[in-house]
Amino acid sequence: MTDTVNQAKQAQSFPGWERAQGETLEQWLTPRIARFASRRYDYEALKFQADFDPKYRRAQMRYMGTGATGVGTDNNTVAAEHFTFSTMVLPPQCEGPLHVHDDVEEVFFMLRGSIELFMELDGEKFSTQLFERDLISIPPGIYRGLFNPGQEEALMCVMLGTPKPQIPTYPDDHPLSKIERPSKK
Repeated sequence: MTDTVNQAKQAQSFPGWERAQGETLEQWLTPRIARFASRRYDYEALKFQADFDPKYRRAQMRYMGTGATGVGTDNNTVAAEHFTFSTMVLPPQCEGPLHVHDDVEEVFFMLRGSIELFMELDGEKFSTQLFERDLISIPPGIYRGLFNPGQEEALMCVMLGTPKPQIPTYPDDHPLSKIERPSKK
């Protein structure tokens, strides 16, 4: 089969991958590049949590899609076809509150530093520590939260296995479950 035939079959499966008639390879692929130089740390994405308690302050840097933080759109990302990809900056002593994604697998990959990761399912608890270049894949339906115990910021990649995940929820007894999220940007 020719490359053009293979491309046509792919486009039928994934319409966003369709190459426009007469478009060069460079024109087609350039919008699918997200450069670090054009990214910014977004401390506003989860600001409602930090407003409740400063220990929840952390930043998202989006590359593909908007993730599940509640950000509605971000025109400075690669369009998400099948998953989202971002980095999270975790200041020293920061906490990511216990939450659940019912609709999607979530992957954490540590780039720098370490975190304590805690998970819960039906009353059963498990915790572990992730160090630089460690990865965990958390299935849907499992509560997860994290803490940066260090004195330096940690940095991790976050992937969610769908182009537009549902907004996560908190345990009923967690104070953040009572807070109304701001409307999407």
